[in-house]
Amino acid sequence: MRELLLDHPVVASVKDEAGLAAAVASGPPVAFLLFGSILTLPELVGRLRAAGKTVLVTVDLVEGLVGRDIAVDFVAQQTAADGVLSSKAALVKAAKARGLLAVHRFFLVDSISYHNFGRQLAISRPDYVEILPGCVPRVITWLKADTEVPVIAGGLVCDKDDVLAALGAGALAIATSNVDVWAM
Repeated sequence: MRELLLDHPVVASVKDEAGLAAAVASGPPVAFLLFGSILTLPELVGRLRAAGKTVLVTVDLVEGLVGRDIAVDFVAQQTAADGVLSSKAALVKAAKARGLLAVHRFFLVDSISYHNFGRQLAISRPDYVEILPGCVPRVITWLKADTEVPVIAGGLVCDKDDVLAALGAGALAIATSNVDVWAM
């Protein structure tokens, strides 16, 4: 995935059926799937994979999955997903143990969440971290100084200026549901 992100540093955050159709038609090569249920997930992942996408499922947002290792088992065994995103360190760790790509999502809303970053990272040992919101270049710079894990900036990345600022601050890539940004 790292090579894909180096070549195309925008990730399609797919949050609904319209976004899925756009991602399948012409979106970036990496997609974060942010919706679905245990009934629809295999088909949604399959559509993205059939379009040649690398697909990671945000298990925290799939209806019917619970915040336990069994959720990761379901994704690994019942879908063709390449990996998992979660804000829960235990689920990220479980994904890595099952050979899936693992992205740890961090919602950095205050200094407490920032200072908790290192402890959570030590538990999860992810392949990548996604920080939200991704439109805060100063925080991206701090995180790059704190970890060797590649940073993906997601959430509230609205335009080319946000993309360039996040990448300039050291993010490997950005994740956005804004279809107009996908083409950059």
